[in-house]
Amino acid sequence: MRRRDAIKTLGIGALTVTAGCLGGFERQSAWRDPPLVENRPDAVYLPAVTEGMKMYGKTTVGPYSVALSYSYPHRFWSVAGTELQKTVVEADDSLHLMASLWDTETGTILPFDAGVSIEILRDGSLVSEEVAYPMLSQQMGTHYGSNYALEGEGDYDARVTVGGTSLHRTGSFADRFETVETATFEFTFETDELYDVELKRLGDEAGTRGAVPAMQMMGMPTGKAPAPDSLPGTHLGRQTSGDAFFDAYFVEDGSRFGVDGSYLYVSARTPHNEFALPMMGVRGTVERDGTTLLDDERLQRTLDPDVGYHYGVGVATDTLEPGDSVAISVDVLPQIARHDGYETAFRSFEPMSFEV
Repeated sequence: MRRRDAIKTLGIGALTVTAGCLGGFERQSAWRDPPLVENRPDAVYLPAVTEGMKMYGKTTVGPYSVALSYSYPHRFWSVAGTELQKTVVEADDSLHLMASLWDTETGTILPFDAGVSIEILRDGSLVSEEVAYPMLSQQMGTHYGSNYALEGEGDYDARVTVGGTSLHRTGSFADRFETVETATFEFTFETDELYDVELKRLGDEAGTRGAVPAMQMMGMPTGKAPAPDSLPGTHLGRQTSGDAFFDAYFVEDGSRFGVDGSYLYVSARTPHNEFALPMMGVRGTVERDGTTLLDDERLQRTLDPDVGYHYGVGVATDTLEPGDSVAISVDVLPQIARHDGYETAFRSFEPMSFEV
């Protein structure tokens, strides 16, 4: 039985029952275009279908822990500036590979803007090579991935190369993550194993605001932001814009963040699962009695072992006083690819104001 014929005949609700019924290797996608919720909200929503995943392995290279997972080939949306581009499943796509990347010492997920690629080799010959998109999914959180075409069932090697990053780093991260490292995985591609990956239809819940809980798989972190009450500094409050949460903080002594004087920072995260929301352009203004202490300055994208991924800037004042106002705005959308459920959110942001 061909997988796509099973889908047509039995319906998506029976997909998990038909797992493994397709023998041999098909150069057609197992899952070309699953249902997409109609009338999706401009917010995080529960997708029509959730796909499970399996792992090929986990290893450590240099400062990095790297895990390689796989699932069905599936669509995703990449972001360039203000535009979202839908990437569809091609006829020869064999599987969706996902590399999770985190700091071995602290377990902090590493959402680098670029620089992760995956090569697939067979008997020493290159089969496929793609830059892996930094991605956000409700089940896996932050990872890197794309769809890949293979040459049939059998044994392969995957090389996950992590380039150094220019992302601003503070604390114990200041001098780390600068070297290029490559993690190698041996794996066997079998269609029966791929088709044993669970597919689940959410039914009437699909399209409602919410998120599928993140997976817990072999200790892999997902990129959940630290709890707001655990972060250093004075918490100025939480605002919601673009369906994202923004928690603002003020630290009187910003030396550990590499600035003279005080430090203003924002921890941005998704609703529901509260994954850190990276790769945005964030600006800040601080005013006191008509005097501007910070004038629409860019907050720097920063990675810190305690704060995680955040946006921060030095401020020319030792302290904030009652009545001071802090304005935060977003002028660059999160430049991270999205799986179903995230593609309609984080696209239009209203300015936010925090009162001291």
